[in-house]
Amino acid sequence: MKVTVGVSGGIAAYKAAELVRALQQQALDVHVVMTAGAQRFITPLTFAALTGHRVIIGLWDSDGEVPNANSAIEHISEAQSTQTLVIAPTTADILARLAHGLADDFLTTMALATPAPLVLAPAMNVQMWEHPATQANLATLQQRGARIVVPDSGYLACGMLGDGRLAKIESIVAAVLNVLHRRHDLANETVLVTAGGTREPLDPVRFLGNRSSGKMGYALAEAAQARGARVILISAPTRLNPPAGCEFVPVTTTQEMRQAVLKQLPQSTLVIKAAAVADYRPRVQAEQKIKRTGPITIELEPTEDILAEVVRARKTGTLVIGFAAETERPLEHARGKLARKGADAIVLNDVARPEIGFDSDRNAATFLTATTSIDLPEMPKRALADRILDEVLVLRRPRLVVAELDAVSSRATR
Repeated sequence: MKVTVGVSGGIAAYKAAELVRALQQQALDVHVVMTAGAQRFITPLTFAALTGHRVIIGLWDSDGEVPNANSAIEHISEAQSTQTLVIAPTTADILARLAHGLADDFLTTMALATPAPLVLAPAMNVQMWEHPATQANLATLQQRGARIVVPDSGYLACGMLGDGRLAKIESIVAAVLNVLHRRHDLANETVLVTAGGTREPLDPVRFLGNRSSGKMGYALAEAAQARGARVILISAPTRLNPPAGCEFVPVTTTQEMRQAVLKQLPQSTLVIKAAAVADYRPRVQAEQKIKRTGPITIELEPTEDILAEVVRARKTGTLVIGFAAETERPLEHARGKLARKGADAIVLNDVARPEIGFDSDRNAATFLTATTSIDLPEMPKRALADRILDEVLVLRRPRLVVAELDAVSSRATR
């Protein structure tokens, strides 16, 4: 399968060579398109040597003339023949031009002309990344179906610390493989996903919350939507943009999430409770901001048990998958939760491991049912989302077989 890597003019352009190699290791035929700015950081010769293909560097030849008719429409032929266009790094400038449909070089022209999926891996200064204009451009492109590989956080070339580093190469490769091999094995499902961490007000300016970023839940929603499902994403506050094509329901408190989930439950065939729901809330919310006067005692009361209520209220055939974030004796506690709640499966996250889990783009999990325990090794959360859905489908198949047998039996007795 043919993949085109677009390289734009940022300091992370040198990492595109590593991306090309990683994609080739997946038995992909990789072609490269470079902007003029990219050529100031790395030469076309590098990519030509890696790919064995001519690197496209512009709409015109080196003399500013189109040498023949075939070259004149090369951006169209390249756009039509590729299976995926991945741009890494994607600079703030390229994001803006793509969002507004500008096409003044080969890469942006090809992006307009291709029907292939678009994968964007942004890399830039943290303030550029957080600027409202950049975030608006990202939202626009996501709504059009572009897959965004969110940048990592760390020390940047400019010397600042924050979001903006090009995502890990393996995360970009996982995104490309996902759009290349989209399955539609959830085409007949309505998937309800909860995500984020609920917030319980303490006073008008404070709340009790947790460290959930929502990334795992959003990855599950995106994966289910990519596999053909109708997806309803009910989310507590996060910094994430909802995946394109999902029905989005924002909530804040546990009670609001409960009401939204129960409202959508009758039409759902699969419920994935990935949200980090608060177990307690203040019994009384202060009407005014609490002032610092010394030690205080806050009385807490339990919140609603949404997972258990969903299990009791679901219609026949609806699968319910819960999540368990544990810090000690994880397997023991997760199995206890599975038994108490009555869910079909629990996805166990050991959040005591510092390199995965909360606010990380990577995770590992154990998929638990009443009779099985399947370890899912560390990987990007988006890839893990597909692995979780694979296991969910294993649970779904026996029910489908029973339904088919019932249908055959019914026809035989007519």
